[in-house]
Amino acid sequence: MTDPTAGSVDLDLLAEPRLVVEPGVAARVSAVATPVLQGMGYRLVRIRISGESGCTVQIMAERPDGSMQIEDCEAVSKALSPVLDIADPIDRAYRLEISSPGIDRPLVRRSDFERYAGHLAKIEMAIAHDGRKRFRGTLEGVEGEAVRLRRDDGRVGENADVMLVMEDISDARLVLTDELIAESMRRGKAAERELRQNLGLEPPPPPHAKKSDPSKSNKPKPKLKSKGDRTRAPNNTRKRRRAAERARGGEIDSTEGD
Repeated sequence: MTDPTAGSVDLDLLAEPRLVVEPGVAARVSAVATPVLQGMGYRLVRIRISGESGCTVQIMAERPDGSMQIEDCEAVSKALSPVLDIADPIDRAYRLEISSPGIDRPLVRRSDFERYAGHLAKIEMAIAHDGRKRFRGTLEGVEGEAVRLRRDDGRVGENADVMLVMEDISDARLVLTDELIAESMRRGKAAERELRQNLGLEPPPPPHAKKSDPSKSNKPKPKLKSKGDRTRAPNNTRKRRRAAERARGGEIDSTEGD
């Protein structure tokens, strides 16, 4: 089964392997789910199996651009349920749950660390780096086979940058911040607009229109102070001097603008 919109998907990103792979039963579920997801134009992010209140199989998935709408989750659930029933990777009754990775998402691929450079993240190492396993700081991108992280607990005068080998990472996820929420909202709106265009519910953009990049954050422009925030000195030299004297005394020149 193939999603008709999958032709435009970046196949390299779609087939990009994960850095963290689940063991045991989750690995069996992954083996069944991965080809189905890829055939529909989605990527597997993570599988979690919980035994609380019965067995729940949670499958996190996304499009290669990082988006995942409710309609996507419903489509994946409808396609994957019968395949799992036939493959039967779990020997007991379970409830299937398809979800997006969330805003404070796990980082499981090299492209994740590249895409979210500039955002705050928590990383746990399977193999200690310089005597420690837990790190928190701003992602600075990928160099070779390592992630550059600027620690937020660095001491004054100490080099806060660390290079963490990706293969040695056991868990990594984004930390929820206002900037991350804003970027997630932009990505969601862009993905929803593209979906509506693919379904013919919204006209496509004109050929000359420049496609926006939701991965680039639009930093708000600094607010300009209103004219009332400061006193404008008059051009007349005597009035300027008098305005300065009154300003030092905490007064405002009522003759301003005359």
